Amino acid sequence: MQPAERIATFYEAFQRRDGAAMAACYTPDATFRDPAFDLRGEDIGRMWRMLCERGKDLRLEFANVRADGDRGSADWQAWYTFSKTGRPVHNVIHAEFRFRDGLISEHVDTFDFWRWSRQALGPAGLLLGWTPFLQGKVRAEAARGLAAFRGGNP
Repeated sequence: MQPAERIATFYEAFQRRDGAAMAACYTPDATFRDPAFDLRGEDIGRMWRMLCERGKDLRLEFANVRADGDRGSADWQAWYTFSKTGRPVHNVIHAEFRFRDGLISEHVDTFDFWRWSRQALGPAGLLLGWTPFLQGKVRAEAARGLAAFRGGNP
């Protein structure tokens, strides 16, 4: 599968909230990084399965899929309710990919963390969303959530 096709397959699976199909898009030693997670290997698939299972009202759109050689990118947007606060979130994300043997070997999502934190966390995000303190706290909470999910889903 060509990189642009792999990207489309990945996001189409995300739109269906099919975390297993998303996980199948990665090499076994892949890496993933965004403002909340820094993962390797099987934990990437676990993260997507967790987010798909928990995102009951998740809606996703993707666009601007590009690929050149072993690199690719896409823009995507997600609308969902942040489970910890019950607040609505509209996140705008840019994804960069590297590919090996037709699969994703590196995936980096970037988004405006302060914008996200204002929506997801309300006043705390407005006041502290730009600080390394809150970013670290969100990363730690995300890691705890994935560890708890991992315990029930090897």
